[in-house]
Amino acid sequence: MLMRTDPFREMDRIVQQLSGASGTWSKPSVMPMDAYRQGDAYVIAFDLPGVNTEAIDIDVERNMLTVKAERRPTGKSDSVQMELSERPLGVFSRQVMLADTLDTEHIEADYDAGVLTLRIPIAERAKPRKISIGGESGRKQISG
Repeated sequence: MLMRTDPFREMDRIVQQLSGASGTWSKPSVMPMDAYRQGDAYVIAFDLPGVNTEAIDIDVERNMLTVKAERRPTGKSDSVQMELSERPLGVFSRQVMLADTLDTEHIEADYDAGVLTLRIPIAERAKPRKISIGGESGRKQISG
């Protein structure tokens, strides 16, 4: 049996449950994420510990990226008596508006050690390029 030794942590947990901040199946909870640029791609990493890959849904509509995941209870029988439950269950959701400079047709997704990592390449049209100057081959000198 696990002993609860911090009454303030228990109060925080109860307040989160009553306010709906921990997420339920009817009200999604937000998942933490990091976003950064690495070379010619943007990387977005979502924390989803304990979620099976079958329970993760990734959608892109125009420039809106939506990630949804669901964590179900681990007890599979009625004989399980939960002693302590601090990990949120239910639906987790996050929407990210992507810039027009990203190539949403070639997003790569990996899931390892509870972290969902999306790599979104920068579109070719958004990469820096040199522009050559055309015109007359002769130069004219301006004197003033």
